[in-house]
Amino acid sequence: MSIARAEGLQVLSLYRQLLRTAQQFPAYNFREYALRRTRDAFREHKTETDPRHVQELIQQGLKDLQMMKRQTTLGQYYQTDRLVVETTGRQRGDHGGLIRERGTE
Repeated sequence: MSIARAEGLQVLSLYRQLLRTAQQFPAYNFREYALRRTRDAFREHKTETDPRHVQELIQQGLKDLQMMKRQTTLGQYYQTDRLVVETTGRQRGDHGGLIRERGTE
């Protein structure tokens, strides 16, 4: 296996781990920020060819991964209520009875 291929697999593995860890944030805003920041960082550096700089980026990604793991663990201890944008299982148009049909007043 060539060095470039091994490095590519390492980068792909890091990317997947970061995305999976970001999904574990209990707070919606933190979760979305971590996902967006991960995707943006990888898109920004996808054309990087300098092996030394790629290794620096991988090391930074590993540090970020460890930080995210710590934060998700801490976040598990402090649960908050779900935000309105997080509600799942509702169909379109179902507003929980808060909005009345027109003409039924």
